Amino acid sequence: MARKKDKYTFESSIHVQRAIKRMTQQELADLVGVSRQTIMQLEKNKYNPSLLLAYSIAQVFGVSIYDIFDFKEVK
Repeated sequence: MARKKDKYTFESSIHVQRAIKRMTQQELADLVGVSRQTIMQLEKNKYNPSLLLAYSIAQVFGVSIYDIFDFKEVK
């Protein structure tokens, strides 16, 4: 059975939030308990985070998940 195309996509603004806080990828990774490579992939929109990871990242920056991830419906 062929894989069904995703209905939604997202873009991340993690790099913008990191710049505002003057935070490295490694510092953010350490705070949320993932590798620097995971943060890098999130910033390139190549990794779909769990809800808990997305929430943790938003908490670090003191914003909502929707401020970090812009969700869009694929048409």
